Amino acid sequence: MKLPRNFFKPLAIGAPMPLRELPVRLERMIHFVPPHIEKLRRKVPELIAQVDVVLGNLEDAIPSDAKEAARRGFIEMAAACDFGATGLWTRINALNSPWALDDVVEIVGAVGGKLDVVMLPKVEGPWDIHYLDQLLAQLEARHRLARPILIHAILETAEGVQNVAPIATASPRMHGISLGPADLAASRAMKTTRVGGGHPDYKVLADSAGETHERAAFQQDLWHYTIAKMVDACAACGIKPFYGPFGDFSDPLACEAQFRNAFLMGCAGAWSLHPTQVPIAKRVFSPDPAEVAFAKRIVEAMPDGTGAVMIDGKMQDDATWKQAKVLIDLARLVAAKDPDMGSRYGL
Repeated sequence: MKLPRNFFKPLAIGAPMPLRELPVRLERMIHFVPPHIEKLRRKVPELIAQVDVVLGNLEDAIPSDAKEAARRGFIEMAAACDFGATGLWTRINALNSPWALDDVVEIVGAVGGKLDVVMLPKVEGPWDIHYLDQLLAQLEARHRLARPILIHAILETAEGVQNVAPIATASPRMHGISLGPADLAASRAMKTTRVGGGHPDYKVLADSAGETHERAAFQQDLWHYTIAKMVDACAACGIKPFYGPFGDFSDPLACEAQFRNAFLMGCAGAWSLHPTQVPIAKRVFSPDPAEVAFAKRIVEAMPDGTGAVMIDGKMQDDATWKQAKVLIDLARLVAAKDPDMGSRYGL
């Protein structure tokens, strides 16, 4: 077992010091780009101003005969663009694939200085994080990178969900964890072919009021337990939980409902797989202006965060002051990216 005093030491001689706090960044949506398609790569410079994170996807949805082209396309895209405050991520192939090692070695060697996060699919335990952690440290040292590249895990197997707490604490590189509902459903032998969202057959019925009375049915959330477990694991160690993909592009209302459930439960953002999902994620994962206005009143009434006051008949104390600060800090991040929202927040 690694001793606590060694947790924040670099894993390779010459590698940068691990971060003790995550960078403060707005990450309402992680927007997936298939980098083997040149037409979509050409849209990235315009996309950078519209999203919080651009992710070059190398794994699922990339055909096996296009894996190397996707890797080359991501390197070309990363080298050509100035991402500014927008995050640059890549989702590499799974560690048990023949492409994962070259994904990491070639990308870090070519554009590691611009890369913020490596998303690792199908993480089953802390051992997967340890492997990538060590490899990244060696490559950072070789290429003399000044800052560490972070790791974001995807929960896509029953074993990964079982081990989510040790995954969250596996490395100071841990940025966050996303739910991967499609692969997780297959791992659990769940009887659904949907990518995220609810299912009409997963429901509860109202009590019977007689055989002739039609009973109301209420659809339930297949992912509530897993999201809650993931959020707790992330919150306990100061990293970020994310909802993953919502695959039905034709149903924006259901997408918004699923994103909002995740937001209310504590998720920082969600994946956007289609341009129509970007404004949904912006709307859902930005704090409500009315909530921000009330938060500002709390902070103004309690400048140092101590004591207790009454506002509109509701008691406010140091706990609600902390909640208010969370909302205001998030609103400031949103305002810096989105001037229209900044004006609505009065910031």
